[in-house]
Amino acid sequence: MTTESPEKQTRRHFSMIRTFVLADFVTLGNGFSGSGAILSAMQYLATGETRWLWLAFALMPMAFVLDALDGRIARWRFRSSPLGADLDSLADVISFGMAPAALAFAVGMRGALDVAVLLYFVACGISRLARFNVTAAELSDGTGKVRYFEGTPIPTSLALVAVLAVATWQGRIGPGAQMLGGVWDLGAVSLHPLVLLYLVSGSAMISKTLRIPKF
Repeated sequence: MTTESPEKQTRRHFSMIRTFVLADFVTLGNGFSGSGAILSAMQYLATGETRWLWLAFALMPMAFVLDALDGRIARWRFRSSPLGADLDSLADVISFGMAPAALAFAVGMRGALDVAVLLYFVACGISRLARFNVTAAELSDGTGKVRYFEGTPIPTSLALVAVLAVATWQGRIGPGAQMLGGVWDLGAVSLHPLVLLYLVSGSAMISKTLRIPKF
């Protein structure tokens, strides 16, 4: 007859739902908003109706507000969960990494070089959040609050979405010369110069020398 070790006897099932606090549900709202923006962009590609683009643009500021609120709520209620930091990073990757890239693709940046830049942007966003999670303790002060960001925070990609919204409002979208900024034909491939904003944004996110104070 075998007996369980003390470690196995004391180990309990990790209840995900029971560990959730109010801030975690707000963080999920951030992820839902970003996911909704991606699905709206896909619906625009399927139907060609710009109202889906405008819905996607509207969901992005909502994701930003919820991203700003979750930490404040956790500090206000003095309650956080073991899942909080990971939930926040995963939601941010969706809302401020993948969603802006999906919107750029939807409005017309679909060339091979465009897609390469958009993939680079998403990779930079993922890497930036991973670095923050690893270095947060090192960068924090005595209270546990991070003093500054290394590289631009990923929610700054909301500025890219604002540019896409302006282009849509002006009717300057589409996979061709009508796109805001036009198109460069580079032999067998083409590049929309507007996508270079994503190249700059992604590079700024992973920069080691840029230090942005956190308020």
